[in-house]
Amino acid sequence: MADPAQAAPAAVTHRRVLNIALPILLSNATVPILGAVDTGVVGQLGLAAPIGAVGIGAVILSASYWLFGFLRMGTTGLVAQARGAGDATETRAVLLRALLIGLVAGLAFVLFQNLLFRAAFRLSPAPPEVEALARRYLRIRIWGAPAAISIYAVTGWLVATERTRGVFALQLWMNGLNIGLDMWFVLGLGRGVAGVATATLLAEWSGLALGLWLCRSSLRPALWPAWKHIADMGRIRRTMAVNGDLVVRSLAIQAVFLGLLFVAARFGEVTLAADQVILQFLYIMAYALDGFAYAAEALVGEAFGGADRGALRRAVTLAGLWGAAMALPMTALFWFGGGWLIDLMAKAPEVQAAARDYLPWAVVAALAGFPAWMLDGIFIGATRTRDMRNSMVAAGLACLLAMLALIPFWQNHGLWLAVVVFNVARAVTLGLRYPALEAAAEN
Repeated sequence: MADPAQAAPAAVTHRRVLNIALPILLSNATVPILGAVDTGVVGQLGLAAPIGAVGIGAVILSASYWLFGFLRMGTTGLVAQARGAGDATETRAVLLRALLIGLVAGLAFVLFQNLLFRAAFRLSPAPPEVEALARRYLRIRIWGAPAAISIYAVTGWLVATERTRGVFALQLWMNGLNIGLDMWFVLGLGRGVAGVATATLLAEWSGLALGLWLCRSSLRPALWPAWKHIADMGRIRRTMAVNGDLVVRSLAIQAVFLGLLFVAARFGEVTLAADQVILQFLYIMAYALDGFAYAAEALVGEAFGGADRGALRRAVTLAGLWGAAMALPMTALFWFGGGWLIDLMAKAPEVQAAARDYLPWAVVAALAGFPAWMLDGIFIGATRTRDMRNSMVAAGLACLLAMLALIPFWQNHGLWLAVVVFNVARAVTLGLRYPALEAAAEN
């Protein structure tokens, strides 16, 4: 089996873009299915508490693990650049460093689980029965933390080496096994919440095993870089700088969307529910464009590492064209079929009516978000993460100012206009930094 770490850079073509992007689209399509099955299987118990417990437990862990999502993005950019520079040793070393970070972070979650759970339930109290079941769920699933976080590193490496079919296989295996074990443990063995947690735990560890097998060509002990290369302080500092910027950027975007929901809650439960429905349109668009943003990450990173400005421009152009080819029909679907989608997601007539009132904002916000999402991929590939961090902070401030200025006059419509301002600000601030990114590719 050929070692992707040693692959020579090839021409940037439409085929390469699609070969990277399409498996990611299929992979993303499997994500919501698992949540629906988890809820549906526990719902067969006929009690409300287990459903709430699984939901709360899953949110606590996903939000905690998400803090280490930088491993996916940072690994992709660093590996793609090492490949572009023809540095097979560093391509392998980046993966090993990221895996070490993932394992250490996961062990920290296991060791400090009591502090995590105590803080989580203090921030978000739950009824005693729900909390007791959620703690049981968490105490089982937390043992999967090293695997769950390390999978970010594996996924980032697979994207950078353009092996996104492996990403699809990994996601399909984990979700398929999880669903099968859910049904066996809960419906067959009657293990309830503990069964759901055990199913996910086994799926996470088996997923890491499969991921390492997919990376096996670069993980053979005979090919491991010398420890002094893996522990090189200059490279570690660069890794930490890239990942630190991405953490700040991720926290900023999370703060913006949490703030939006908190503000929406002031307008009443119907408006809040309608906003949640409309937000799903943005999430659908982001998931659909992920594949092309990932393609930009891998191809821009390779061109950046190889100091090939022409290849970089072609990667940006082709990924952007295919992203637009996906975004424009989807916004048309939102406009003409949005009412049907709203009725599918919400059954309460008052929520349906309110969501239809705000539907045009879903179309405008999605169109405004398209350039920002694609630029994210470009800047991740070039590891211009400081620009990404600064852009997100500036866009967050623009969103806050827009909310303060618009909401008193236009209420929830003003809130959605602030979301549009946020997306436009992200695109403008990153766009202004793009010429510097191109110039740096030749240095």
